[in-house]
Amino acid sequence: MDTNWLYHLNKSFWVGLDWLFPPVCGGCGIPGTRWCQECQNKVQKIHDPICDACGLPQAHSGLCVRCQKNHPAFLHLRSWAVFEDPVQGALHRLKYRRDIGLGEALSTQLARFVESLKWPVDMLLPIPLGKERLKERGYNQVAMIARPLSIQLGMDYYPKGLVRARETRSQVGLSASERKENVRDAFVAVGKDVNGRFVLLMDDVSTTGATLSSAAEALYASGARAVYALTVARALPHHNLKFV
Repeated sequence: MDTNWLYHLNKSFWVGLDWLFPPVCGGCGIPGTRWCQECQNKVQKIHDPICDACGLPQAHSGLCVRCQKNHPAFLHLRSWAVFEDPVQGALHRLKYRRDIGLGEALSTQLARFVESLKWPVDMLLPIPLGKERLKERGYNQVAMIARPLSIQLGMDYYPKGLVRARETRSQVGLSASERKENVRDAFVAVGKDVNGRFVLLMDDVSTTGATLSSAAEALYASGARAVYALTVARALPHHNLKFV
């Protein structure tokens, strides 16, 4: 199917839905739009210098100390924004308040960011939820952004390329070493569709990159040629989310 036609079809669907059910901004709650211009302008971006591997801001270019000691499985991780409002509020609304239309709204700005990276990726794959969490929530919030993003980028979308091999604890509150152990061997690649592909692996928020690294290992085991990682937002050390 022509991706340009698919993009306009998807856009028309959400325009029609917004007309039937007037939205409110996911960042500030102002009625009339899912993601208002003021909130778009307030997005806090991550600026260089950053670690070449994990994308964490630092005082110099190159690899951070942690990545020098233990390079993650993915080649590079980049995040569109800092995990603070209005992006933080929008992601929470998407994740916990079932405002799934925010996925399409956020994907437009995210598409421009991905294009600026100039990565040679040809397949987009979202981090999957565990069975219990998916049953409880009813949808994967990452997929709500990843699917429209793939359409805008004209990229193959492969939502079933990974599954959780086991249920894991929430990463919130865990140290970097605990996070890594929590998701060790937590993912399994399904089929051989990733064989030889340049995969863009996506999650909503990253703190240490442990989840994305574990998922990348599974994709490489299934024959992926290269794995790049992307998140909507990045938690930083001053957010006190236990980086060490």
